[in-house]
Amino acid sequence: MATETATGLSSHMRGVTVTTLSCLAGIGAAVTSGIVVGTTIDDAANRLSLAVFGAFVLVQFPLLRLVGVDMDGFGAKDYLYVVFMTFALWFISYTVFLSTGVSF
Repeated sequence: MATETATGLSSHMRGVTVTTLSCLAGIGAAVTSGIVVGTTIDDAANRLSLAVFGAFVLVQFPLLRLVGVDMDGFGAKDYLYVVFMTFALWFISYTVFLSTGVSF
């Protein structure tokens, strides 16, 4: 592939890969929260949905290594970015699910 370097992905492909995986993980965490916890008004206060979110954040880092992202250069900012992007997509998606009362 033309965008790869001798050490792995180019910086652009690394950023696209990290962002895409974080966004998909956030949506996956919201769907999983909807399935495991539920989408009623009472389920909105259940803290198990935060545990689902946390699990999706932790699973991303081995997946990033598996995909070929060089994690040795990850700093605090990179880890915070992954957590924030996952949280943002989880929060927005799960809020929509709770607001509409969608059932899985």
